[in-house]
Amino acid sequence: MEEKRIAVVAVVIDEIEASSDVNKVLHEYSSIIIGRMGIPYKDRGISLISVAVDAKPDVISSLTGRLGQISGVSVKAAISKK
Repeated sequence: MEEKRIAVVAVVIDEIEASSDVNKVLHEYSSIIIGRMGIPYKDRGISLISVAVDAKPDVISSLTGRLGQISGVSVKAAISKK
């Protein structure tokens, strides 16, 4: 059985229209979210979101995969080793 890991998911939203889709996905995964910080960078027309999660690696991968499929969104995760 895989153990849960702590991870930080970095989301860059290049197209502001994608924000609602990002929020819908994050809401679906709300049970694993520890905390979230969003920074709108109006000068560049982008938004940055950092999401701390506690979940099994396959669930983290599912979250990042879903977010990465949204047009105008880039996502990466840093996952703890234990």
